[in-house]
Amino acid sequence: MGAMTKSPPSTIALDGPAASGKSTVGRRLADSLGYLFFDTGIMYRAVTWIALDHDMNLKDEAAITELAERAEIDIRQPSQDDGRACDVVIGEKDVTWDMRSGDVDANVSVVSAYAGVRKALSERQRQIGLRGKVVMVGRDIGTVVLPDADLKIYMDASAEERARRRYSEIIERGGTADYDEILSKIIERDRLDSTRAVAPLRPAANAIIIDTDQLNEEQVYLRVLQMCK
Repeated sequence: MGAMTKSPPSTIALDGPAASGKSTVGRRLADSLGYLFFDTGIMYRAVTWIALDHDMNLKDEAAITELAERAEIDIRQPSQDDGRACDVVIGEKDVTWDMRSGDVDANVSVVSAYAGVRKALSERQRQIGLRGKVVMVGRDIGTVVLPDADLKIYMDASAEERARRRYSEIIERGGTADYDEILSKIIERDRLDSTRAVAPLRPAANAIIIDTDQLNEEQVYLRVLQMCK
C-alpha cells in the first residue's frame, strides 16, 4: 500500500480502565478525523435513565434486561453546539443532557453489571460502530463490541496516577476531593471491571497498549493520531 493513499482506519476502538484519559483523547481524535465520538458508557446511562424515568426496580434484572433489549437508543453526530460530544436519542427524544443526573450516576453501575443488558447493548453498539467513521471508547470494544476494528488501542495507567488526575480535575473545577477515597474507588472499579464474568476489562490480543503514566494528554493524543495517519 502506498503511503500517499492510505486512508485513516474507519473503526477505532479505544479501551482502558476508569480515568485512563481515553474519553478525552478519543473525543479529540474524533474531532480531528471528523468521526462520530461514541463513549459506549452513555448507552448504559440511557437504559438507567429510562428505568428511573419509569420508576422501575433496578434490582429486577429480568425487567431491566428486557428494557435494554427493546429500547430504541441511537447515538448520532452532535446536532447542537452546546458542549455535547454526540446526540443520545431514545425513540425520537433527545435525552443527551437528561442522562447526566446524579440519580443516573448513582445507579448506572448496577445496570451495567447485568449480563443480558451488556449483551443487548453490545449488539446495538456494534450496529452503530459498523456504520464506520467512528471512535468508540469503552472497556470491551476491541474484545467484544468491535473485535474486527481497524485500529485497537488500550490506554493504561497506574491506579495512583489515575486517582491523581481525577483529584486534580476536581480541585481545578473548584470542588473538594479526597485523594485516598478516589484511589480506593478506582481500585474497586478496576476489580469489578476485570473480574466480571461477561466482557471483563482486558486488552485485545492485537491492541496497541499505551502506558500513559509518564505522558500528558497532548503526548497521548499525538501518538494515537500518528497511528491513524
